[in-house]
Amino acid sequence: MGEGRRRDRGATRAALLGAARVRFAREGYEAASVRDIARDAGVDATLIFRYFGSKQGLFDEVAKAGGQEGAALLDGPASALPDLLLRSVVSQEWHQTGGEHPFVAMLRSSAHEPAHRRMQEQICGGFMKSLEELVEGPDPALRAELLGALVLGISVARSVVRSPALADASYDQIEPYYRRLAEALLGPGDRERSAQTGEEGADVAGQ
Repeated sequence: MGEGRRRDRGATRAALLGAARVRFAREGYEAASVRDIARDAGVDATLIFRYFGSKQGLFDEVAKAGGQEGAALLDGPASALPDLLLRSVVSQEWHQTGGEHPFVAMLRSSAHEPAHRRMQEQICGGFMKSLEELVEGPDPALRAELLGALVLGISVARSVVRSPALADASYDQIEPYYRRLAEALLGPGDRERSAQTGEEGADVAGQ
């Protein structure tokens, strides 16, 4: 009997986390209601407070899972990171967040101060710092953040603005232009790295 309850508890938590990820991604923290999340998960809203303590506690669990997925991009070869970031916003479908990239999910909740701090920590302290290490030449932080802003802009333009040409473009159409911008921002050494990036990125993405 106890084992059955544990299994039910695990399934309920997973259902709530899945429903919350979609709601927070599409609506942001403030607009997503506990009642709607619970209804999407097919359970009573009181279980959110039982398992997560509060709406904030549920959001923290969702953001933690999203951060772990984003951190996985940093596990591959450093030289492959620019291409992996592009693939993540163009080629990956992100079913867990209703088709929304985790970047966009965080942006929709950025008016919520804890969400803003977490977003800044994950993006600036994670991806930007890793990109900065690839920069050759002056102003490495600025150049890394410019490339990061390009990736964020592509994600927002495709997912939120839905600008026609960019939203319909494939990875193969975008990649040559993106690569030139990445080379200009990271430095001349990136020209050699980018020759390997497509193969490395494809290998990592296929794992």
